[in-house]
Amino acid sequence: MAADINNSLENGRYSRQVRFPGIGTEGQISLQAGRATIIGCGALGSVSATMLARAGVGFLRLIDRDFLETSNLQRQLLYDENDVQSNLPKSVIASQKLRQINSTIQIEPHVIDVDPANIHSLCSDVDVIIDGTDNFETRFLINDFAVKNSIPWVYGGCLGADGQVMTIVPGQTACLHCLMIDGPPLPGTSPTCDSFGILGPVIGVVGSMQAIEGLKILSGEVDCVNSSLTAFSLWTNQVRQVDLSKLRSKVNCPTCKSQVFSWLDGHRASQTAVLCGRNAVQLSFDSADKIDLQIVKNRLLPLGEVVANAYLLKFKVESFELTLFPDGRAIVKGTEDPVVAKRLYAQYFGN
Repeated sequence: MAADINNSLENGRYSRQVRFPGIGTEGQISLQAGRATIIGCGALGSVSATMLARAGVGFLRLIDRDFLETSNLQRQLLYDENDVQSNLPKSVIASQKLRQINSTIQIEPHVIDVDPANIHSLCSDVDVIIDGTDNFETRFLINDFAVKNSIPWVYGGCLGADGQVMTIVPGQTACLHCLMIDGPPLPGTSPTCDSFGILGPVIGVVGSMQAIEGLKILSGEVDCVNSSLTAFSLWTNQVRQVDLSKLRSKVNCPTCKSQVFSWLDGHRASQTAVLCGRNAVQLSFDSADKIDLQIVKNRLLPLGEVVANAYLLKFKVESFELTLFPDGRAIVKGTEDPVVAKRLYAQYFGN
């Protein structure tokens, strides 16, 4: 029986992969029994999901809150123009595409926004979580959940021609909060893909790096995981490895050391409220720091109509009006859907 399995793997669909010493027959069997959740099926998520599906990972849970737009096609490599016309959610389209790539694996799409209330049901039964998100609030939520439940996850980020990847193995490596000890950047203080742009090839590199880190974990080769933060700029041909092996012992990380899970407990999550009769959604954040609205205004000027004073900033784009306050609170006018409001907030304010 074992000989039949070995022969099937070595001469079949995954033959080239099985012949790689790091995988082998045992590793491939582990992959086929492996389970992964991919949070975000846009740029990074579509690349990593494709790689994991082709590698034969037995179960993929795909989570995304959004629909496909034409502007996505420049960097979201799994999709095409017909997919835009279908008006289907990204996770549903991704599941259909991946089933055509590999019909032997199980794929489970979810059209949902990951939050403290549902992350347990979406991630507790998998072996690895892949980050394909567009905001640090969700990443810190993933980090809290992963550390608390000892589930590895792979962070990835891209902007312009730059990318970075970091694998978190709870109890062994530094976590995202160790790296960003002061927490995520304030909304509006960091450039976004909409304000700064992004090149498609960067997505391919970061998504592939995330996928191979996932393959290491799922095949049982956790010792081969990269314990450094890999950062690079494809435009200026720079690559650097930031050694994080001692970071966990150096910093007083609230997540790793104190086991405080503020994002998972909901204390740091954004709060949404539909404003009755106003066709608007209010998003509130728990932050003691103040945002410099003039800096945000300068960043948004090329993208739409924007005015600001010491008390608020108003930004008009398409059929929406976003009002941002110094404490990070925002009112998104033009929708009563909290998911749409969160997407617009992340898209233009960066968190």
